[in-house]
Amino acid sequence: MKKSVLIFAAVATVLAGCLAEPVTRADVSSIAPLDTAPVISAETGTCFSRATTPAVIETVTEQILVQPATIRSDGSVETPAAFRTVTRQRIVRERREVEFETPCPDVLTPSFVASVQRALRARGYYRGAISGEMDGTTQSAIRAFQVAMDDIDTGTLTLRASRALGLVAVPRESL
Repeated sequence: MKKSVLIFAAVATVLAGCLAEPVTRADVSSIAPLDTAPVISAETGTCFSRATTPAVIETVTEQILVQPATIRSDGSVETPAAFRTVTRQRIVRERREVEFETPCPDVLTPSFVASVQRALRARGYYRGAISGEMDGTTQSAIRAFQVAMDDIDTGTLTLRASRALGLVAVPRESL
């Protein structure tokens, strides 16, 4: 008993010495290399952004018959059926790294963001205050709108969603 207490004390001392160094945060660019600012294409004058969409995993639980019920000749159950519960997970959609068009930073003014918030509110996706700030509530509403219109599932406003909200003009050649 005393030997295990001494070993525990020694291990705790060693671990405490390891924590004497300050813990620093890893470089953000090494954690999420695709979470970058929008890139402006010189050829088209269009802005692009990159994001990693999460995988969608479905969990399926089913009952599998292990032993059927035993029925007597009069129709009553002698022994009930036995089942086993099996749970499986299946990837519905793989994790994806995507690049998409977005409104350029000079367009994303507070008045434009306020227009985005009003347009999302009119469609029932946004319930916050019209602040003109791209906050978490606004990004969640953008994500919900993009999912509903089968767009890229990010909190970043895509050019396609901006056009669907009626905030960015659709080019003539695509009509």
